[in-house]
Amino acid sequence: MAKKHIEMAIAYDFDGTLADGNMQEHQFLPEIAIAPADFWAEVKRVTREQQADEVLVYMNLMLRKADAARVPVRREDFKARGRAIQLFEGVEDWFDRIDAYGRDRGVRIENFVISSGNAEILAGTPIASKFQQIYASKFMFDQNGVAAWPALAVNYTTKTQYLFRINKGAHDLADNARVNEFVEKRDRPIPFENMVFIGDGSSDIPCFRLVKEQGGLSIAVYKPRAKGALCKANKYLEDGRVHAVAPANYSAGDKLDQIIKAHIDAVAARSALRNLLADEAP
Repeated sequence: MAKKHIEMAIAYDFDGTLADGNMQEHQFLPEIAIAPADFWAEVKRVTREQQADEVLVYMNLMLRKADAARVPVRREDFKARGRAIQLFEGVEDWFDRIDAYGRDRGVRIENFVISSGNAEILAGTPIASKFQQIYASKFMFDQNGVAAWPALAVNYTTKTQYLFRINKGAHDLADNARVNEFVEKRDRPIPFENMVFIGDGSSDIPCFRLVKEQGGLSIAVYKPRAKGALCKANKYLEDGRVHAVAPANYSAGDKLDQIIKAHIDAVAARSALRNLLADEAP
């Protein structure tokens, strides 16, 4: 009988984690001729004045500003903007390399994005096909394929929902019953202890804490050589929100690569020990 592989998941934030800055800043905001600082300041102002959800506000403003600037917002337009995003060093070959490392140790790795950014832009990045699921904010499109309204907002608290979806294998976003139904921990497809969450900012704190407290691995990454970035990431470590801090460099042999490979080894070893103890049980 073929040996059953061990299931493991790595979930990533996107902005500041896999790529520098916010994804809208790479091409969308230049197209509508608005400086990033001005756009995000307006988002903050409207959020405060309207006591609104910040993600819904920025998505609504994207559509309003694009309409005023006569910039197209069809699905294919957003996807084209994703191709302009510059990923951090080592990201493009990271997934194949880490997946292969896991396979050699009997561990099957599934990769996920959990982001407040735009799913439609993410779909155009060269790594989109590497993810089993992309959980990100989405637009609703009209009969002409034009973005008309925010359909899904992924904010700092709702991000944790998607960790439970990964844990339970409940990937249909329209099926709220399945993600909320009781499932014994031993029957869940990917245990939290076999889960990694990699993020960079305050919106990732609930995910950092959930994965850490449930026995998985939480890692805060920071932009290499950016002023104050290491200090900010170390605060998450000092506050007990993460296990480790590393530069957002995904190259072979770099710190993040070493940490993830060590965790894969630990997942494989833990499973082997569990099987040995089960064999010894009367």
